[in-house]
Amino acid sequence: MRTAKFHSGVMLIEALIGILIFSIGILALLGMQGAAIKNTTDAKYRSEAAFLATQIVGQMWVDLANLSSYDTDGPAFAVRDNWVNTVAITLPGVTAGGLRSPTIQVGPDGAFGLVDREVRVQVQWLQPGETETHQVIILNRLHLGAGV
Repeated sequence: MRTAKFHSGVMLIEALIGILIFSIGILALLGMQGAAIKNTTDAKYRSEAAFLATQIVGQMWVDLANLSSYDTDGPAFAVRDNWVNTVAITLPGVTAGGLRSPTIQVGPDGAFGLVDREVRVQVQWLQPGETETHQVIILNRLHLGAGV
């Protein structure tokens, strides 16, 4: 009789400990899922920014005659302005001509250390729910090949 009284409630404690361990495991899985979603979103925006920056550099390669027109400090240029609007539509936290607007510098430009026919494309964005600005910067030297 004394043994039965001593063991009363042990099963309840075991069940509560089992529920606690199960709950901690579920919370860990939810945390890992949240981190995976954040990393996937970051990779998506980073790849889109790199694609957009590479896209405008490719356009400049084809249009070397108008290379200086691509500089964002210059007057209006339809191809560049359309690209800036596309970046603003595609990436979060970007406004065309405003906050985190993409920039293109065409050399020679001493402020950025660019030599003649060298370009610097900077694309910035702000992911939803974050305060830190992300960016992709591409430097490229555009030159005429042999026979061109």
